[in-house]
Amino acid sequence: MNILKKEDVKYIVVHCTATRPRNDVDIYEVNKWHLERDFEMIGYHYLIKVDGTIEHGRPLFMQGAHVRGFNDKSIGVCYVGGIDDKGKFADTRTDQQRASLWALLIHLKHRFPQAIIVGHHDLNRYKACPCFDAKLAYAGISQM
Repeated sequence: MNILKKEDVKYIVVHCTATRPRNDVDIYEVNKWHLERDFEMIGYHYLIKVDGTIEHGRPLFMQGAHVRGFNDKSIGVCYVGGIDDKGKFADTRTDQQRASLWALLIHLKHRFPQAIIVGHHDLNRYKACPCFDAKLAYAGISQM
């Protein structure tokens, strides 16, 4: 287990589960997916369900497993969704998810003031995740 120190956190990375919104998976299902990929446990620190419920994944002191090359300097936050009913990448966040994500990101920014908020695709250009421009959407929080 690798320890993630507060002073090392440079990024708060927003992800999506790449599932259709009506497939409201929870922390246990995502943990199962990650165990099947030989992770120690769920790779994200937080998961936001369709109804806006925030579920805790990895403890914040543990290095995540959510973006290769940046896990030792980031916190992973994931919302359920990212795929529309036609199977295309889309911003499917519900109003409840938007509100919860906003509140969680403000909380994390206060805890890790040096961190900037980015989307997974900002650190890995081959990914569509989180299917919206998180860097732009949360620029106001990142500048706090």
